[in-house]
Amino acid sequence: MVLVSEAYTSVPEICNTPLQEKVYQVLQELDMAFQRVETEEVITMEDCQQINERLEMDMVKTLFLCNRQKTNFYLFVTCGDKPFKSKEFSQALEIARVSFASAEQMAEMLGAKIGAATIFSTLLEEAKKVQLVLDKDVCDQEYYGCSDGTTTGYLKLRTSDVLQKYLPYVKRQPKIIEV
Repeated sequence: MVLVSEAYTSVPEICNTPLQEKVYQVLQELDMAFQRVETEEVITMEDCQQINERLEMDMVKTLFLCNRQKTNFYLFVTCGDKPFKSKEFSQALEIARVSFASAEQMAEMLGAKIGAATIFSTLLEEAKKVQLVLDKDVCDQEYYGCSDGTTTGYLKLRTSDVLQKYLPYVKRQPKIIEV
């Protein structure tokens, strides 16, 4: 069982990473309402169950993928309870099979460690080379639950705010697929 704080609607007093600090700056700048919780370190989707219950929503699963040559990178956001099938993902994008990118590449390009992959990494210059791919089912949800760039901070946002405020702000047009 993972310890989960009460839900807060304010910015954390102390940010643990540069990415986390940027996340809350942008949420305030864009006037995006949020709820957040602080937790023990959370890595797996199973660990997210108590977060889902506290925030009354379902956390998305955010995967950092690459091709075999490690020249093309993808940040894929799907529903937390959906199993990832590389073949289906690759077919939907009409690309060769992908695999998980390394922890080192994730830290370098997304400013996050394993378990903290987040759409908010698109705030970073290093992530410009990463193709953002969203599962259509995620886009259809009322709420978007994700990491704030750490493995100890999680957010609940309106999906419409992510799609209509945040993505235009970072000038990212995601590829939306059905898998």
